[in-house]
Amino acid sequence: METGAALAVAVRKNALTPKAIVHQKFGVKACYKIEEVHESADNECPGLAILQKGPCMYRCSLQLPEIYVVSKIFKKKKEAEQHASELALEKLGIDPSGNPTEQDPWDALVGRIKFLFADEFLSSLHPLSGHLRAALQREGDLYGSVPISIIAILDAKVCNLSKAIDPKVELNPYLAISHVRKAAAQLSGIVVTSEDQHWIRRQNPYPLDVIESAIGESGSPGSFSIEAVYIPWSSEKAVDVVNLNVSSPGYYLDVIAKQLGLVEASEVLITRSIGKASSEARMYFAASQSCVLEPSADLGKKAMHLEGLYNARASYLSGEDVFGDAIFASIGYSWKSKDLWHEDLSKQSYYRMLLGKVPSGVYKLSRAAILTADLPLAFTTRTNWRGSIPRDILCAFCRQHRLSEPVFSIVSISEAPSEPSGSHKKLKVIDSAVEGTHCANGCAVSYGLEERAESGGMFRCEVKIYSRSQDLIIDCLPKESYKKHSDSIQKASLKVLLWLDAYFKNLDMPVERLECSAHELDIRFNPQSFSKAFEFCQSIRFFQHCDMQEGGSHDLNFMPGHRIFSVDIDGPVSGISPTNGSLSCISYSVTLVTESENTKELLESSDEFEFEIGSRSVISQLEAAVTQMTVGQSAFLRIDFPPQDFILAAADDSERILSLLSSKDCSLQYTITLIRVTEPLEDRMEQALFSPPLSKQRVEYALQHIKQSCATNLVDFGCGSGSLLDSLLNYQTSLEKIVGVDISHKSLVRAAKILHSKLNTNSDADVQTNDIKSAILYDGSITDFDSRLCGFDIGTCLEVIEHMEEDQAWLFGNIVLSYFRPKLLIVSTPNYEYNVILQRSSLSGQEEDPDDKTQSQSCKFRNHDHKFEWTREQFNHWATELAVKHNYSVEFSGVGGSGDTEPGFASQIAVFRRDTPHLAGDAMKVADSEHRFNIVWEWDRSNRS
Repeated sequence: METGAALAVAVRKNALTPKAIVHQKFGVKACYKIEEVHESADNECPGLAILQKGPCMYRCSLQLPEIYVVSKIFKKKKEAEQHASELALEKLGIDPSGNPTEQDPWDALVGRIKFLFADEFLSSLHPLSGHLRAALQREGDLYGSVPISIIAILDAKVCNLSKAIDPKVELNPYLAISHVRKAAAQLSGIVVTSEDQHWIRRQNPYPLDVIESAIGESGSPGSFSIEAVYIPWSSEKAVDVVNLNVSSPGYYLDVIAKQLGLVEASEVLITRSIGKASSEARMYFAASQSCVLEPSADLGKKAMHLEGLYNARASYLSGEDVFGDAIFASIGYSWKSKDLWHEDLSKQSYYRMLLGKVPSGVYKLSRAAILTADLPLAFTTRTNWRGSIPRDILCAFCRQHRLSEPVFSIVSISEAPSEPSGSHKKLKVIDSAVEGTHCANGCAVSYGLEERAESGGMFRCEVKIYSRSQDLIIDCLPKESYKKHSDSIQKASLKVLLWLDAYFKNLDMPVERLECSAHELDIRFNPQSFSKAFEFCQSIRFFQHCDMQEGGSHDLNFMPGHRIFSVDIDGPVSGISPTNGSLSCISYSVTLVTESENTKELLESSDEFEFEIGSRSVISQLEAAVTQMTVGQSAFLRIDFPPQDFILAAADDSERILSLLSSKDCSLQYTITLIRVTEPLEDRMEQALFSPPLSKQRVEYALQHIKQSCATNLVDFGCGSGSLLDSLLNYQTSLEKIVGVDISHKSLVRAAKILHSKLNTNSDADVQTNDIKSAILYDGSITDFDSRLCGFDIGTCLEVIEHMEEDQAWLFGNIVLSYFRPKLLIVSTPNYEYNVILQRSSLSGQEEDPDDKTQSQSCKFRNHDHKFEWTREQFNHWATELAVKHNYSVEFSGVGGSGDTEPGFASQIAVFRRDTPHLAGDAMKVADSEHRFNIVWEWDRSNRS
């Protein structure tokens, strides 16, 4: 029946549509994906598509737990979805033309098995019919016999009816075997089973014409050999590759049974498909009497555990209990053809599938950089993010672990009208619960969200993950809100992924610590449901790392604790080096090196690999090396090799690599060349529009005040990589002591290298360019107090406060003006009102975000790392209130643009001047010689150390 007709019938009878029936049975497990196609795509002359592009059409793919279908092409998305639903229901044996009628599950199961052995089913495209046809080519007593496990696992209708009879089948699918056996017992005269063996066959032979027609259509598969992976139950034995030699006529399951040391196919159990829904990759292992014949969900499992035959590796990969030795093979009958389908599975395939079950592994595989990439700590923009986006990674992770699709619920928040004072932004929740429609992937989105976004609304996204039995496992509701609902989805997804990734890299993490890390990421979880959902993970130790130190924070990096043997950088210094937020493009190769055998084996390489500095999207050792390089330079990095599983997932020749790994002097060698550096968007915009760039104008502004004040010492709050301090050394000033403080240790190390080199060079010169006698860099937060920073002549804080939360910006102002009390404090921050000019000038050169339909109308922050950006009114309020409170005067100015014309300066600046003398004892009364900062680097002209 055509979809339009089915819908018409449904309307007339007030029946459920095919899609409604699918939703009723599967809920969020039903995943629809719409693909745009063009009418000319199906033209007999595809080349005409360029000249005669037809109207946009739609095709829909529907993925259910055990079924994958693709619709025909339709003019409307809804028609494509309905047709996909109808195809799925047809495969499940459900009539979509009217309301489904309730039937006793046992009666329905008996009827289904009877239909499976009917004449017409033998010629169908159902995967199970291929097994029935192959069974008719078996010889002797096995003629026509099909393993009961095949009936129970491969037919979705049988699976669903078995679950209706006993919900425990959802968790232990092998229980369906006993249900099939019991139902077959009621079909006397139609099918036959054996009491002590696990096969089923039709009692009366098929008519000869039916057999000839069915087997003749399917053709002969011929003889072939495929690679499969042999997984011993004992973890002490290595995983190996075996060849399955299948000949025609014959039954491929008999070949697998022989490989497992069994007599014939009825002694083989199979798991559900592993990986994609359309995959035929499954785990094959020996059936146990206690596992198959006992109706209890736990009895067979308990018996096998007592025998010590639990196969942890195979169970983890399949997500089902596997006992004894197992064969992992990709072979079987599919919905696409009556012929037997097959493909090789290597050790690399096995390890890559294991890697795909870890959140960071999905990201690594998507970037084709197993030994180099890592799951980033923050989702910035689609322009800077490389690889699968967080939401897609989370969905893939849930499918790999047979969990329900994540449910994304968007909460719309409206921004309250700004108050004249420009005080903190207030947000009001409009929709505490989402009422609207569910996306195909389970994403619940309120009606009208996009419209609210255009009017200044904000969004939060709640992510919920449920188990197969619909128990809530994880609930993440971030505190942060975002201007785009797509950003809120990505950020919330990434929080869940980072937490799960930390767990997978330390499966022995105590519950208390797991709860603590969950709280930090706004995650709540049910320990009991969580443990049950990931019970298979507890038996394995793939891709695992320990903490850097006992009791320390869990390091999410790819290879924490692995030593760096050496970093050698070659080539002239070009002066162009990466900074936080910049995009670095490198070419690299990773080689396994053994010194004793003098061998090198290439594992991974890329001619152009781009990543964002500071987001931890590559392993920490590689990023540390790149930040020390300039464009055009090459580096050679030697480190200990990571767990063997990573190496085998990357290597093409597993046997060759395993022989090299047996050597005790193995290490990885990274050869890196820095090709180019793309500055952060903020810097690119400023350099394109201002000459000199705003960064240089800010330095010159500070320099002017230094000269006027005759200051002898200066502290730079939030000095970063030391750009301001470095620039000041190029001028003759009255400064004798300079100090920098920042929370980023990595940035401070870079600043130390730059300042140390320049200060020593200046000291050696005949004519000194400055009078600097000492310099210190402190590691610490500028919102903390340290008595060593009290009483400086000048304090600077240029383009820093916008990188912290607004309440932290207020805290910084109170700390610096009440305790540090410099004579002069210069604070600059972006003027939000100027962004419209900056972004208009750069829109033509930006990579557009496909989700951002209002890019040309709405103003965005200049940098993804900015937590806020103030208007002139808001900045004036902040500075004025602090000045009055702490006996300072304040004047306002800026650089870039003009303060006399709208929208003012690009960077707005407040200069605070102390009205009363500073008494050092005032700070000491609050904290007597309190030293909270750590010295990273200190330089003194007398010894130049």
